[in-house]
Amino acid sequence: MTITSYQAIAGLLIFITSLIAVIYPIKKANAMPQHHSPLELGDAFASGIFLGAALFHMLPEAIHGFDQLWGNVHYPIAELLCAGGFLLLLFFERLSGHAHSSTPVPFLLIGILVIHALIEGTVLGINTTISAATIIFIAILVHKGSESFALAITLNRCRLSLSTAIIIIALFSLMTPIGILVGALLNASSRVDLLSASINAFAAGTFLYLSTLHHINHHHHKHEAEGFLEFIILVFGLVLMAAVCIWL
Repeated sequence: MTITSYQAIAGLLIFITSLIAVIYPIKKANAMPQHHSPLELGDAFASGIFLGAALFHMLPEAIHGFDQLWGNVHYPIAELLCAGGFLLLLFFERLSGHAHSSTPVPFLLIGILVIHALIEGTVLGINTTISAATIIFIAILVHKGSESFALAITLNRCRLSLSTAIIIIALFSLMTPIGILVGALLNASSRVDLLSASINAFAAGTFLYLSTLHHINHHHHKHEAEGFLEFIILVFGLVLMAAVCIWL
């Protein structure tokens, strides 16, 4: 199988996952409970996957890429871009959290999800080997269900019309496949090595944010045992990605 075929299949599977994950909450609308343990455990596992992908694959690849390009430049360029990705999502989330109640805060949250979905796809598309793309694909696919579910909950709270909700869902679902296409097209650029290193570094920061501060901010528990179980599940996802790196 060629990398192009693999990326096309990955994009289709991610698109289908995005759509399936929003069907139930959109249909149930007001019947959705605030505390959904299976979803929160799944999100914890996905956070571990994202954390592992960022630390064990994306950031090291970016650092290696910049070393290959500018080995004589002794400056942490990859780490700087990684911090930029982390701070960008932190800025957007803080902006949405401190905005006045009359402002469309949910739309800021929707924007964060849409932008990140595009970045995810671009990272997958710009990888030129199946082994590297597989690591990113696993991380995206596992997390996509939780992101789509969160989007559906946000849309329910906005009390949007069904047609508007469908447009937003379609846009979100298409963002990762579009990102894959963008990444694949960037591979045709003469500066593909620089683009790949930069995107991997920046996206690693967004992955780190989603798996740490974002996870903590959106997971509150009445019982300590629930939080500890989530932590164990997150660590399991991280260890799984560390094990995957042995073979890929």
